[in-house]
Amino acid sequence: MAKMFWASDTNPRALEGKRVAVLGYGSQGRAHALNLRDSKINTVVGLRRGGPSWKQAEQDGWALVGPSEATEGADVIVMLAPDMAQPALYINEVVPNLKDGAMILFSHGFNIHYGQITPSKTVDVTMIAPKGPGALVRRTYEDGRGVPCLLAIHQDASGHAFDRTLAYAHAIGGTRAGVIQTTFKEETETDLFGEQAVLCGGARELIQAGWETLVNAGYQPEAAYFECLHELKLIVDLIYEGGIAKMHQFISETAKYGDITRGSRVIDAHVRESMKKILEEIQSGAFAKEWILENQAGRPQYSKLLDKDRNHPIEKVGEELRAQMSWLKPEATAARGAK
Repeated sequence: MAKMFWASDTNPRALEGKRVAVLGYGSQGRAHALNLRDSKINTVVGLRRGGPSWKQAEQDGWALVGPSEATEGADVIVMLAPDMAQPALYINEVVPNLKDGAMILFSHGFNIHYGQITPSKTVDVTMIAPKGPGALVRRTYEDGRGVPCLLAIHQDASGHAFDRTLAYAHAIGGTRAGVIQTTFKEETETDLFGEQAVLCGGARELIQAGWETLVNAGYQPEAAYFECLHELKLIVDLIYEGGIAKMHQFISETAKYGDITRGSRVIDAHVRESMKKILEEIQSGAFAKEWILENQAGRPQYSKLLDKDRNHPIEKVGEELRAQMSWLKPEATAARGAK
């Protein structure tokens, strides 16, 4: 079993007196920056003036500066801008101000693993990847808990990269939930595979295919929505809390029998072979090359496919049904309860 690192493993002085520059203020950037500040770490946020996150960061009380000014003299530079924006940000804003012995920290290994960013040998290159969205990283921190993190050291120029990186994880709440050491290669390839084959691509396609199968067979779109999308959360929550074993414990015997006798007919040998091919494309760099070229071309295929998904009939049905679900609107429920 992989070794877990906790608060007791952290060197509390590793970031003492260090200046941390957070570049980017999206989901992860906002959570990291606020958690660092609440952990009494000397933190500055660097953003493009007038960018989409500028107003939110100002509302959160930051004295904002541009990325170049933020990185000047920084001991730790946290790259939390979108993956495709990072290479230009690094070349134009970070490199001119990068001092020897500094640490560049990522939350995803894409640009390092696929050679889009190649730091000099005089700096540490590390990663802390929370296994949850930024909103959860922030909320659990405020609740006195945390989100598990992956830690990786790509380059240790200072000799203190591990201690600094674990201290960073501690400052954003990661050591409360446990930190596992990995590599940039493992984090990048497993993360991309999970997104494409299971969590996003696989789950989305399965939901839409199930819904279409029922609707094409004559069943009501609303009934199909509940069975193939809405109730998925209930199953995922059980798996999240206690694995597949807990899911089996709380579903009916009929559902359980259907699971163990029919699931392998949906995820059959052909699907498993497709998964292997997707993983091979990630490992070879073919996916990364495709995504980089897609961005350079202005994302035409990306936009076309995203629009197709947004206009899928299940979205219209879901929108109408969710409008009737009072529990999805806590403020409306509270208002009705007060009357």
